[in-house]
Amino acid sequence: MNRQRRPGDRGWAGMHVLKMSKSRIFQICGIMASVFMILLIIFYWDDVGTTHFYLHTAFTRIQATHLPTMMSQNHDHLNSEKTIEERMSSFKADIQDDLELMYVENPKGYQGEGGSHEMKQTFNAITLPSLEEELQGIDLGINSAKTKTELERIQNERKQKIEDICADSSIMFSGKNRYFEDIPNKELDHLIVDDRHGIIYCYVPKVACTNWKRMMILLSESLLKLGTPYRDPLDIPRDLVHNSTSHFTFNKFWKRYGKFSKHLMKIKLKKYTKFLFVRDPFVRLISAFRSKFGIQNKDFYSRFAIPMLQLYANYSHPPSSVSEAFSAGIKPTFVNFIQYLLDPRTEKDMPFNEHWRQVYRLCHPCQINYDFIGKLESLDEDASYLLKLLNVEKLVQFPRSLRNRTVTSWEEDWFAKIPVAWRKKLYELYEPDFVVFGYPKPTNLLFD
Repeated sequence: MNRQRRPGDRGWAGMHVLKMSKSRIFQICGIMASVFMILLIIFYWDDVGTTHFYLHTAFTRIQATHLPTMMSQNHDHLNSEKTIEERMSSFKADIQDDLELMYVENPKGYQGEGGSHEMKQTFNAITLPSLEEELQGIDLGINSAKTKTELERIQNERKQKIEDICADSSIMFSGKNRYFEDIPNKELDHLIVDDRHGIIYCYVPKVACTNWKRMMILLSESLLKLGTPYRDPLDIPRDLVHNSTSHFTFNKFWKRYGKFSKHLMKIKLKKYTKFLFVRDPFVRLISAFRSKFGIQNKDFYSRFAIPMLQLYANYSHPPSSVSEAFSAGIKPTFVNFIQYLLDPRTEKDMPFNEHWRQVYRLCHPCQINYDFIGKLESLDEDASYLLKLLNVEKLVQFPRSLRNRTVTSWEEDWFAKIPVAWRKKLYELYEPDFVVFGYPKPTNLLFD
């Protein structure tokens, strides 16, 4: 049955249509305004720079009360003034990565079962009154005698080397020719950003990264102690230094900025000062082995040592705990470690751990134009020069480093039991790092 049209229906319908039109117009205007604001932010940022445009600073500052329970307890412990003994104890732990089980007078001793005992003796010998006397063969670091012109020339040579290798079509390695946009988000987790000073640091484990991370925390003020930013880098506990929540890294952009992430990354890469520190690839491997398998490390034992012992050391049922294994003198040898690196099954299961992953895979030197390339072999002078270039030398000072003068002999000593054929395969695996960062080919290890 058809409904009879009433006199007011047409007017009511017209008003309804008019209201809908106004609502639609408001929606469209709202959308256009939002798009305009986003574009304005992006173009404003791109044009005037981001040194004073702190998009994330207010969100990334971390309070101790927001940290996990165990971390908060460790953090609170440092709230009281430290005694000299406490500072020295902390210092011993902090330099462990740099000393790397201290290869002082008998490097071969650290490869056998006696290595752990000698290592403990060395660390126990470090006392405050006679620190420099006890660390025989160790350089505590001195001011660079090089002029500014010489340091500039060295940096230009290092940067030019990277540019030449990346442009050389005859040299190929994984990921060399891809665009920055094609780098997966998970591979950008080593790029730490400091918006306060316009700095990006790509950290490389086993290359003084603990202290450089501390420097980034101080500069960005991303971590607070009793509501106040840290001022002394060595006051920052190691567990907080290596906690991912203490740093704002590129891989976190996606969660915060969504589809604009890569565009913002590229703006920062264009505007900010970018740096990294590298090290002789084979010496870095030795360092990684010593610090992760030469001493008791629960995590690395369960994740890596047990599989190594099962696959390469004929232990079908190795001890389940690292303390039990070390008490029984059971731990992977350097030979087992090299076998693990060369085994094709290793990378099929998961990518190399960051402590032995190649630097070119961590920092992408062919996609990121680094402004400064430091080397562990010249850490003190490079660190001092970099802080001056960043104009922050009055705000922070890099902790004095302890370097082993005998590092040039490490490779021959440690690779003595590695077959030459294995050494050649290992060099092929790490050749891009040798070539890109200007380290000489270790010919003494690659030929009989």
